Amino acid sequence: MQIIAQGQVQKLRGRLDQPVQYWLPLGDERVALNPLLRQRVALRHTGRINCVHCQRSTKRSCSQGYCWPCFQRLAQCDACIIAPEKCHYPAGTCREPVWADEFCMQDHIVYLANSSGLKVGITRASQLPTRWIDQGAVQALPVLRVRTRQQSGFAEAMFRQHIADRTNWRGMLRGDGESIDLGAQRDRLIEDCGEQLEDLRQQFGEHAISVLNGVQELRIAYPLQRAPETLEAFNLDKEPLVEGTLLGIKGQYLVLDRGVINIRKYTGYELEFSAERLPIGTATEAAAT
Repeated sequence: MQIIAQGQVQKLRGRLDQPVQYWLPLGDERVALNPLLRQRVALRHTGRINCVHCQRSTKRSCSQGYCWPCFQRLAQCDACIIAPEKCHYPAGTCREPVWADEFCMQDHIVYLANSSGLKVGITRASQLPTRWIDQGAVQALPVLRVRTRQQSGFAEAMFRQHIADRTNWRGMLRGDGESIDLGAQRDRLIEDCGEQLEDLRQQFGEHAISVLNGVQELRIAYPLQRAPETLEAFNLDKEPLVEGTLLGIKGQYLVLDRGVINIRKYTGYELEFSAERLPIGTATEAAAT
């Protein structure tokens, strides 16, 4: 096979299209993946891992790409990133308040999505539709707009009493489940959570939490017609060479005939990417800064 690119891998980049167009960032290059569908490809881990923040060489990656010292120190690795309702910025104990001003103290969207079924999620307003593509959602609908990440966490916890907040990756790749009327689900949740919504407005201010009425749901198509019946996940720490025919891409997963690999899981790993042949017009391009 022909080596196309080598470098430190980042999460897949997806652009909304019909279907989504994907690129694999490796170092300073991005490999266009859609033209490589139905070709044999290979990913080889060279054994090197570098922290995505400080670039320190590390034997083990923490929280998708960080060395242990950065994982212990950075606000973006704090527990409140997973559970935003635990944000301690107002208490003055945030590890990096300047970072939080840029990423947490900004408008967030609470949304409904259909990935492996109905779920609730949150993201910065500026991250739509990227967040939905990363999750492999086939339908998505913004429901609330709030002023901070902490407020989005409280709202998500409120909805979580009624629906899931997790995606089953095997169900997502198989495309299990039927189309969902997200508008009807939104209306049901707003009604069921009416008192709690009002409590949040009383706590944070009348205009801090807005219901997004009149917004149309987004439907997303992916370059994956059908996943294999058996979905086994490759582990680059145990099997440094992964190869097979590229059947499709969805979320952060490359789906091969021999198994699947979650690219985001290996952020910071140095990988060598090869393909059986390089289609005309499929050269790598410089990665966006």
